[in-house]
Amino acid sequence: MKKIFTLFCLSFFLFAQAQEYSSSNIHSHNDYAGALPFYGAYSNETGVIEADVFLVNNELFVSHTSKEIVMHNTLKSLYLEPLSSKLKSLEGKVYQSGKPLILMIDIKSDADSTLKLIVQQLKAFPEIISNKNIKIVISGNRPLPSQYTNYPEFIYFDGRLNENYTAEQLARVEMISEDLKEFTVWNGKGVLTQEDLEKIQSTIKKVHSQNKKIRFWGTQDNVNTWMTLMNLKVDFIGTDNVSELTHFINNIKSTFYQNTEFHQAYVPKNTSAFTKKKPKNVILLIGDGMGLTQIYAGYTANKGQLSLFNIPTQGLSITKASNSYITDSAAGATAMATGHKTNNRFISVDENGKPLELITQQLAARNYKTAVISAGNITDATPAAFYAHQPERSYSEPIANDFLANPSDILIGGGKNEFKSRKDGKDLSKILTERGYTFLDKFNSLDTIKNSKFIVLDDAAVVSMKDGRGDFLTKSFAKATSTLLKSKNPFFIMAEGAQIDYGGHRNNVEYVVREMLDFDKLVGQAMEFVDNNPETLLIVTADHETGGLSLIDGSIEKGYVHGSFSTNDHTAVPVPVFAYGAGAQNFMGVYQNTEIYSRIIKALSIK
Repeated sequence: MKKIFTLFCLSFFLFAQAQEYSSSNIHSHNDYAGALPFYGAYSNETGVIEADVFLVNNELFVSHTSKEIVMHNTLKSLYLEPLSSKLKSLEGKVYQSGKPLILMIDIKSDADSTLKLIVQQLKAFPEIISNKNIKIVISGNRPLPSQYTNYPEFIYFDGRLNENYTAEQLARVEMISEDLKEFTVWNGKGVLTQEDLEKIQSTIKKVHSQNKKIRFWGTQDNVNTWMTLMNLKVDFIGTDNVSELTHFINNIKSTFYQNTEFHQAYVPKNTSAFTKKKPKNVILLIGDGMGLTQIYAGYTANKGQLSLFNIPTQGLSITKASNSYITDSAAGATAMATGHKTNNRFISVDENGKPLELITQQLAARNYKTAVISAGNITDATPAAFYAHQPERSYSEPIANDFLANPSDILIGGGKNEFKSRKDGKDLSKILTERGYTFLDKFNSLDTIKNSKFIVLDDAAVVSMKDGRGDFLTKSFAKATSTLLKSKNPFFIMAEGAQIDYGGHRNNVEYVVREMLDFDKLVGQAMEFVDNNPETLLIVTADHETGGLSLIDGSIEKGYVHGSFSTNDHTAVPVPVFAYGAGAQNFMGVYQNTEIYSRIIKALSIK
């Protein structure tokens, strides 16, 4: 059996090469077969535009075969005249950006007679042949290398490795092209064999040693093939899907992440100690937008370590909203906060707008202390569902006002303006202070709080991890737990890793992974708390998945991931549920998201 060589995981260095690619490295193969010959590729500032040409009755027709010739599809009408027009409108520039263009003319008829007419027609367009950013490259049926110098200097040729060139002839060769099928039977899926890889690498090295660029024809047209060719440093990537490949190349920087900050995953101490215990305290951690792919991306970037993956009990939550196959955070969080499905955009009210009893209210009535923490705005949908009742998630000021009727003891996040600088002139901070809360708008003052009831809302503290949020979540959790433990009462904490979702909406892998790893630190901290306080139940889940993220490359050894997003919104895929501590066994299986609430209530023996 041939040894399989995992090309993508070869090294980060190879991927760094891929990040240097641009639309100038795209070869628009069979361009004329597209919906907009020339213009489709041109609009993407493609590096090479190819036209197959037949000489028939002293005219140059563009077509894939002679039987498919259409009388008005000539080289002049489809390519030379449009290119000339663009040059004139841009005052001599090929593209607005200044990028160069290779017009590859693939001769399908007799080489000498066809090329003679090509030269004749090109001479009628001096603005093309004199432009330093345009090269005319002849491919397909070409004259012998010994004849290259017989043609005008604006004519270049597509070379082959098996052809021998003098120095003068080689100077007229713009690139070397080879049939990939001569090197491998690879179908563009999976990876190349070691043997085939070495043959291709040797060929590329030989071409580059002559200071020439290389392309392969006969390649598959998919993401895996594109990445493989880029990792191999192939100069021109052929495609019939120019827009799709352009989008892929332009988004490489936002869909790839090399991690440089690693953390040690927490390892459970003694899971058997929880089996017969009834929980007293409940910690619910919600990774907003966190699907299994986001979790595994974090695991990969952290070099195969994740506290979340050390939790032995797992389940799956089905997130469908009442009125939609795909939930939003409002309906998703409402399900967990109330045990009821509702419509998207509704905050803890039913489909008719009637307020639903919240888990924070239900537990407070039984002498539980409660806390709500978010690494985002505290009036956003997920945290709001645990203290507010509104028919519209964007009603941020009414949501904040609803906290006045909620018994929660601790509130930490962003959203100061919704409490202090409101359009209605109402200062909720004063009202809450009069009710016994300590209200601060500077997170760095958190450790100075002595009161058991406090609110800290600091927008500057809930920026992204990339922008310097730091240990906001772990510090907030530590302060909340240390405060609540002093009361001797049982407690409920909901803490949200809000910005995994933000990264998904932006289709930015670095954003997603850094937020995921920060959330995992919180998970590890909570697991350690459970080990030290075994009458505690920890549940970790998500309200939904965001971005339709898939992983198309990565290396656990190197700590990098490359993802691809199918949407910039939420998806309907079920999300994982992890449970640890007393009562964790109740969270196995596949169930509706409302069951997270129901199973918490059942574990606490509340009727």
